[in-house]
Amino acid sequence: MPDNDTFTLVQSFEQLTNPLVLIFSDQPILQGSVSILLTLSLASLLTWLIVKGLKAITRKTKTYLDDHLANIARAPIYYSIMMIGFSTGIELMHLSPKMTDGLLLSFQTFGVVVWMIFLIRVSKIVLKQLAWLGNKQGFIQPQTLPLFDNLSKIVIVIMAFYIGFQIWDVDMTAWLASAGVVGIAVGFAAKDTLANLFSGVFILADAPYKIGDYIVLDATGMRGKVTQIGLRSTRLVTRDDIEVTIPNSIMGNTQVINQSGGPQPKFRIRVKIGIAYGEDIDYVRKLLIRIADEEPLICANPTPRVRFRVFGTSSLDFELLGWIKDPELRGRTLDRLHTSIYHCFNKENIEIPYSKHDLYVKEFPSQK
Repeated sequence: MPDNDTFTLVQSFEQLTNPLVLIFSDQPILQGSVSILLTLSLASLLTWLIVKGLKAITRKTKTYLDDHLANIARAPIYYSIMMIGFSTGIELMHLSPKMTDGLLLSFQTFGVVVWMIFLIRVSKIVLKQLAWLGNKQGFIQPQTLPLFDNLSKIVIVIMAFYIGFQIWDVDMTAWLASAGVVGIAVGFAAKDTLANLFSGVFILADAPYKIGDYIVLDATGMRGKVTQIGLRSTRLVTRDDIEVTIPNSIMGNTQVINQSGGPQPKFRIRVKIGIAYGEDIDYVRKLLIRIADEEPLICANPTPRVRFRVFGTSSLDFELLGWIKDPELRGRTLDRLHTSIYHCFNKENIEIPYSKHDLYVKEFPSQK
């Protein structure tokens, strides 16, 4: 049976149209038909007045979200007014109780469908707004927008079905029990897929890396550029131009070093060099700084620096530190710096020590 709120709306609309249909009081079918026709005539006008009032209110706000919501509210308001008029017309026709209840419940079900579509459109607009606001740090980002959009649609449709079953007094116990059994079966059959799916959701939401970043997997040492982040897997292109697809469950359970992360996109490289004991370390420091300054791939800011790290077993160990604009340039820059340091040290007669081994032969084997 229709609920009390519906009866209240129907009675209010009936009181509004009662003076117009009294002339057909002796003909209930015609009286109800006139009420329905009046509804069709007044629905557009009333909807226009309500939407105009809503737009007048939303124009006073600074956000465009409420303006979009006011624009899409026209359809549910129009169909809600029509359903109230139809319900009033059915009541005035004095049909059989079974037919009256069936028509009224059908109108209510149609109203649930209309408002379900409206809520789906509202959720899509709101999620887009949240994704735009949280593009950098928010939980909902452009990459995760399709996922949350689909989840919101599923939730709204399930709620609509539940309300529809409640309208028709359908027992949901058996349906819920069946859904639970099916959910358990699907969970066991697709546990790996679900693990990748949930890991993909958390990766997209937490954003430890993004497309275009250079990452290193601590477990395997694999290094590559992220080209795609999906719900099931992440794709990397290594320096050998080989694309590697890694399941998100693995990405979520390993330490990921994001070389493109941090407060700035620049990447620091280290060049280790050893010189022989007795060399002028101050002069070596100046040479290394000059080589870094003359290298176009090294950034001028932050400035390159040299560190005297340790007294080695056979050398004095230095480290040249410089920054490059992108981790992709690491191999090329190291090659150029190594070449320049070797040529410079040879020219300046600075010895680069290397491992030397002396072999002593105690005696030759006797020849018989």
